Amino acid sequence: MNCSNCSHFNDGGKFCVKCGHKLQEEVTVSQTAAASEYQPQIQTEMAYESQQPNQHVEQARKISKSFLNYFVEGIKNPTDTARAAGENQFVNALITVILYALSVPLILYFGWSLLLIKSTESLFNLMVANDKMDVSDKEEFKVVLNMVKGMDMNKLVDLNFTDFVFKQALFFFIGLAAIIGATYLVAKFGKVEVSFKEFFSRFGTFLIVPTALLLLGVVLALLHVDIFSYLMSFGLLSIFFAIPFTLASFKETETGGLDSVYSTLIVYVVVILVFSFISKGLIDEAKMIISKLEESKGLEDIF
Repeated sequence: MNCSNCSHFNDGGKFCVKCGHKLQEEVTVSQTAAASEYQPQIQTEMAYESQQPNQHVEQARKISKSFLNYFVEGIKNPTDTARAAGENQFVNALITVILYALSVPLILYFGWSLLLIKSTESLFNLMVANDKMDVSDKEEFKVVLNMVKGMDMNKLVDLNFTDFVFKQALFFFIGLAAIIGATYLVAKFGKVEVSFKEFFSRFGTFLIVPTALLLLGVVLALLHVDIFSYLMSFGLLSIFFAIPFTLASFKETETGGLDSVYSTLIVYVVVILVFSFISKGLIDEAKMIISKLEESKGLEDIF
């Protein structure tokens, strides 16, 4: 290294061979300077990295707050909120549609055993009303039904949460997308000049109340309160109201084109086809559950 006093080059050592100046001080000074230059860079990088997760958390918090305000306002004033919904509400409407699609499989997952018992009871009452059962059969059926009620069905049939809920939710979401797409097409035939994002936002906003009913149904199914089935039915049937409300909200300002009545009927056909497709999947799941129950040791002992 070069001596800072006389600039003589030294191969090593602690002192300059020419003037005797101490070289170790030069090394310490240079190392300290390099470290002091490097330290702010490390602190800057660490500060940047620490800010990155916070930015994502802050963004998620803003989206959650925006959706909550939007959802509450949609429950309090559904029509006014929907009519005011534009492309800026597309994300909130998309979240609503996803929740709608996810809530039905969740209700069925948590409440399938209670639904099965209620369906069996309804079938029994129907057969009794039509005098299609003997007295001995009625008594035997009641005994079996009471024993089934006392059993933990979930221990007999172990449903896979991911496979059941998310698979059915995906089918529901695809079905809803098809319904919204069909509604948008008939709106275009009705000479409604609107972008798909704005139309989707308005349709999704009209789904807030049905989604709220379904989410409440999820909670009741989790608590095994049997009225959850009524909320599920109301939530599913409410989509038949969301279609004409959405079309009518645009046709108020437009004239000519396909009449809203015919537009609604066309979309209803699509809804029936979609529900038939989804019902087939749910029926297959129900058959699987029943077959597992029949194969289980608990029911073999009963029968």
